[in-house]
Amino acid sequence: MKKLSKTQTLILSRASQQADRIALPLPDHLSGAAARTVVRLLLEKHLLDEVDANLRKNDPMWRETGDGHGTTLVITGAGLEAIGLEVPTRLPDPEPAKPKQRTGTKQALLIAMLRAPDGATIAEIVTALEWQPHTARGAISGALKKRLGLTIASEKIDGRGRVYHIED
Repeated sequence: MKKLSKTQTLILSRASQQADRIALPLPDHLSGAAARTVVRLLLEKHLLDEVDANLRKNDPMWRETGDGHGTTLVITGAGLEAIGLEVPTRLPDPEPAKPKQRTGTKQALLIAMLRAPDGATIAEIVTALEWQPHTARGAISGALKKRLGLTIASEKIDGRGRVYHIED
């Protein structure tokens, strides 16, 4: 492998020190065509990799893809080796941010109702939270299951109807 320039070494060194291994921002003196050239060379040598940017985490964006998404640059194992660092057996994946559960909200009350030993029916949730039935079902499937990753189970109970509860 060819010797790296000072700028290439600086970009890789900065990225190696980041927990998420992101190589942005580039050095201040590098912009425009020069930045594109340096990054293209690092990508061709497989020292950097272009990956989808997590815009929810405000990852710095290298380029827009035109569909409301963007990419960012991360150092590869070969990039770490190129600057003389040992490559871990497995590069650590950045920890996904877990949404925080706030107290005193309708969502917190919904969770408490579903964690109760008897669970809750849609009708009970609608009454307690002053929601429409479709809002209660949407909160269960969207906010609780998809966003918070909770496991929701339901069973039909005679005289009560379908009862939902959180499985721990």
